[in-house]
Amino acid sequence: MNLFILLQAAAETAAEAPKSGFMQFLPLILIFVVIWLFMIRPQNKKQKEIQKARAALQVGDRVVTSGGIYGKLRDIKDDAFIVEISENVRIRIEKTAVFAASEPAANPSK
Repeated sequence: MNLFILLQAAAETAAEAPKSGFMQFLPLILIFVVIWLFMIRPQNKKQKEIQKARAALQVGDRVVTSGGIYGKLRDIKDDAFIVEISENVRIRIEKTAVFAASEPAANPSK
């Protein structure tokens, strides 16, 4: 009896008209739109803000690198910054490795 019901249900679904091509891709399109709205778009906005902040950096500004090194800008080249991390200790860092101009947290006195 159960087999008969299953065969009848399968015959009814096979008799339905096939969906159009657009309706088959609609869920995929909706998933892509949601991903774009919640992931890609905010990431692009943040990336533009970081680029704008890097372009505004000037010699003498305090910066932090992607590796967590704090320092002071001493020179700006086309593709790199010269950062002084200690007295007479200067390192060359790519511009993309500098994330923000900021002050290091004050060290608590012991």
